[in-house]
This record gives sequence, C-alpha cells and structure tokens, in this order.
Amino acid sequence: MNGLEYLDRIAAALGKLPGIGRRSAERMAFRLAWEPDGVMRELGGALRDAQENVRLCSQCGSITTVAEVPCKLCTNPSRDASVVCVVQDPSDIVALERTGAYKGRYHALMGIISPMHGEGPGDLRLQALIQRVEKEGFQEVIMALGTDVESEATANYIAELLKAHAVRLTRLASGIPVGSGVMYSDAVTLSRAIKGRQTL
Repeated sequence: MNGLEYLDRIAAALGKLPGIGRRSAERMAFRLAWEPDGVMRELGGALRDAQENVRLCSQCGSITTVAEVPCKLCTNPSRDASVVCVVQDPSDIVALERTGAYKGRYHALMGIISPMHGEGPGDLRLQALIQRVEKEGFQEVIMALGTDVESEATANYIAELLKAHAVRLTRLASGIPVGSGVMYSDAVTLSRAIKGRQTL
C-alpha cells in the first residue's frame, strides 16, 4: 500500500462523519499526514481512549462511560422521573442540558423516520421508548424533534404508538429565533409563534 492509499483510507473514514464532504475529508487526511507526530498522534490517542471508555447509556441513549451505565441523567434521584424528553440523538441531550432548563429524563431515538435515507421505524429505539413509558410510568412525553417533514412524521408516528397509554404528549414551543425578526421568518415559524404566544 502506498502513502496515498493510506490517506485515502483516512479520508474515507472521515467522510462517513456528518457534515464532512469528500473534499473536506481529503484536506483533513493530508493535514494529518503533514504532522504525523502532532495532530495524528493526539487524534489516535483520543480515538483509542474513547473507543475503550465511551458508551451509550442503556436506558436513555446518552453518551456516558463504561463505569456509568445507566448514566447519571438516568440515575440522578433529583431529576423529574414523571417526564421524558424524546430527542433524535445524544447531541440533542447535550444541547438541552446546556440550557439548564430541563430536569427530567431523556430518550434518544438514534435517528428519525427517513425513507430517503433508508431509515424506518424498525431502525429507531421506539420499542425501548414504549417499554420505558410502561415501566417507568411517565406522565408526559415531550417531543423535542426538529421541524422538518421527517421529524414531524416521526413525532406523529410516536403519538400514534402512545395513544393507548395514559400519557400527555407535548412538543417544544417554536417561534421566531432570538436576534431575528418577523420579516425573516417563514410562514410555518410565524404560525407556530402566534399559536404559542405567551403573556408578557
């Protein structure tokens, strides 16, 4: 195998990550080759450590360590065990936790229903969600999915699955983003902003 073939393998692996196209992956691979004792060694070590120590929580799907399964979010007794927030993937849990505004449980689906990408209901953690609703007795399920068509379809599918359960279904409020204005918002965003208006 020659040098370029090694770099092609690195670029191919990097290209599988979300948001990294072929050209970006190639540039990253070449940069790693320029500094094999710097960035490549550091990246290799970080990847090995993560592979040995990082896991997904068996309950919620959040990122945790081998030593903490289930994770602290699932075992913390001070969190509200009556409500679960359904998200697309673990990065959404991290984003919500950064706000400090939510103190309940989580459930990461590990995707959304997306026929274009070959992902159907069987590819998601839907059965695990239903089992948790039955076992843990949540009173509210918050849908914290995106506002695109596929996320809406996923939320509606979950709503159908949970119809037989005595649980309140809610979704995150949506409206005009902070720092934006009415003239820059689309019709769906404005409609939801009006419907979800709050008292001053």
